[in-house]
Amino acid sequence: MDATGQMQQSNGSGKAEQSTANGRSTSSANIDSAVSDLKICIIGAGMGGLTTALALAEAGFHNIEVYEYASDLGFVGAGIQMAPNMARILDRLGVWKEIARDAVVLNETSIREGATDEELANVDLRYIEQQYGYEHMVGHRSTLARALYDGCKRYSAIKFNFGVQCEDIDLVSEHPSFKAVPRKDPNQQPRTVSCDILLGADGIKSNTRAALLKHVGADAQIVDTHQAAYRIMLSREQMASDPELLKLIDSDLVIRWIGEKRHIIAYPVENKTIYNLSTTQPDTNFAAAPSATYTTKGSKKAMLEVFGDYCPMIQRMLDLVPEGEVCEWKLRVHEPLPTWYVNSTALVGDACHPTLPHLAAGAAQAIEDAAVLGVVLAKIPDGSPSSIKKAFRIYEMVRKDRAETLVAMAAASGKSLHLGSSAAKEERDKAFAALKAGGKGPVPDKWADADVQKMHYGLDIVKVAEEVFEKEFNNSKS
Repeated sequence: MDATGQMQQSNGSGKAEQSTANGRSTSSANIDSAVSDLKICIIGAGMGGLTTALALAEAGFHNIEVYEYASDLGFVGAGIQMAPNMARILDRLGVWKEIARDAVVLNETSIREGATDEELANVDLRYIEQQYGYEHMVGHRSTLARALYDGCKRYSAIKFNFGVQCEDIDLVSEHPSFKAVPRKDPNQQPRTVSCDILLGADGIKSNTRAALLKHVGADAQIVDTHQAAYRIMLSREQMASDPELLKLIDSDLVIRWIGEKRHIIAYPVENKTIYNLSTTQPDTNFAAAPSATYTTKGSKKAMLEVFGDYCPMIQRMLDLVPEGEVCEWKLRVHEPLPTWYVNSTALVGDACHPTLPHLAAGAAQAIEDAAVLGVVLAKIPDGSPSSIKKAFRIYEMVRKDRAETLVAMAAASGKSLHLGSSAAKEERDKAFAALKAGGKGPVPDKWADADVQKMHYGLDIVKVAEEVFEKEFNNSKS
């Protein structure tokens, strides 16, 4: 038993074998013991950070530390779409069944005019399971986060440190380091943490990214999209007295209501006990907000005014939100980065590719990052900084172009959905009409487009990472 309490034994070839705290065996028979001993620190315990920790533990690493700014995970949030590319990874990591148990299968999507509720197009999603091996499901972010956290707790290899601000990140040396500053306990002093591998999964406000960009002499400032979002969760009890609203929560349908510069996407979650709505609208309420603020309490009156020309059913639905419980998120992205890694430090998720929500791809892309890191780091032949850097180069080769393509596609889809009166809107609506009439062709709402789904859902990123590693590692420059 090593210092982390992890059961470990040699298999006679220098490979480490280990089991989880509950005896579940891992894939560590394929990882060299010199590699499994590496100390890996992850900054951030969001979807990307949790999945990265889990993927690394599953691969056989047994010295993983996660540092999170929040005092606990909290398990809050709104709905989340869980497409086959996400499910495929989470199933490999042993947590998908728990997540799917409370999820809702989406069988179709309906794109409608917000002002009239008139359907512009309907896309059948039932083919997705047969095509990609998993149904398209939706759930609650808290369910996904809890399952990932519970998965991590299976492994004594993973240690969590909550309520910690990570500062003074040094990624120049062969062994990255940072200052861990306790946020609330006055009895704890700041300490310097050094490691063999540092992974920054610390979101769009990433300190790790800032340090990385400073080191390479680059700048990728956060871009204000001038858009904001309301996140709304309505319970079945709140909707119970309105038959029209109950029909929505009882459906297997995702609806996108669109209008000029605004839209609402909605679907049932948590075994249809909650109806989730996510909006996008002009960012008029953040004009004077400090740059450090990404969310604020919103005004119910303002929210109703933003969608004041939408149909009466939507008005009734929004009016169910209790006064004082309106929250509004500022939507920001940043320019593509020149690199995702420096030396033995790499970025994960929103730290390197934040995206607008119009393609429902953000969490899945962070989870793909995690899966690829689990593959490439476990395959390195030794724990040298040069091998780690080569692995990060392959991680970037596999992930960067794909993630940035999806980020750009999400932004373009949002522009199409938010068109006002114009020739472009007329062309968009003609495409919707052709689809409604049974024709074939691209769907202006790219989330529902079959070709986009094929690119997004059809790729097995783990297999790609394995293939690229075998081809490129010995050709990679450190």
